[in-house]
Amino acid sequence: MHFQYLLQLGDNALILSQRLGEWCGHGPVLEQDIAMTNIALDLLGQARMLLTHAGELEGKGRSEDTLAYFRDAHQFHNALLVEYPNTDWAYTIARQFFFDAFAFHNYQALLQSRDERLAAIAEKSLKETTYHLRYSSEWMVRLGDGTETSHQKMQAAVDALWMFTGELTTPSEADRLMAEAGIAPDLSKIKPLWEAKVNAILEEATLTKPDNNWMQSGGKEGRHTEYLGYMLAEMQHLQRTYPGNEW
Repeated sequence: MHFQYLLQLGDNALILSQRLGEWCGHGPVLEQDIAMTNIALDLLGQARMLLTHAGELEGKGRSEDTLAYFRDAHQFHNALLVEYPNTDWAYTIARQFFFDAFAFHNYQALLQSRDERLAAIAEKSLKETTYHLRYSSEWMVRLGDGTETSHQKMQAAVDALWMFTGELTTPSEADRLMAEAGIAPDLSKIKPLWEAKVNAILEEATLTKPDNNWMQSGGKEGRHTEYLGYMLAEMQHLQRTYPGNEW
């Protein structure tokens, strides 16, 4: 379960990095195009550290590249939220904010992990995630409390993505067992911190929190949306076609 827990963290970072990378060359303005690419690279760096740690812990000789390129969709353990398509800038920002609010508090808690290597990864990642959260929070407010059109688009994104947010703080078996072992945080303690941050930013952005309490889940257990398969087909194509290919 230690291995699977590391995959959850690493896959979240890897898949969200891939999604944000799709904005490269397509951002609404050059500054935000570059910002999204930089955040994607931060997440990719986190994914590399986490997947390398997972591969070494597993002890089967699988590297970060092997874990990224040669697993099928059902073998990924990321939350469903991070695989959701960009759709438009509002969806991208809402998805990023919901995830950043979780990642920030999760990495803070992981500083106390009994897995010393994971704690070190969390320390480095927290510095990056602090910026990510500030960036996505500012954009939530800018769009939500902006023009009538930007407000409508932001509210539509929040409403559409809300059902995927619950999985972030709903413990999987790996979450539960690793929390008991002192390796992972207790997600029941992360949840109120996440909710407080989300509620504060939604209020400042003049956005309405959805009253739908039904949440979609399954990603942590390997049950994904159809979006992940299409993403992996593109991401893994070169390595699957030419295994072991190097630049």
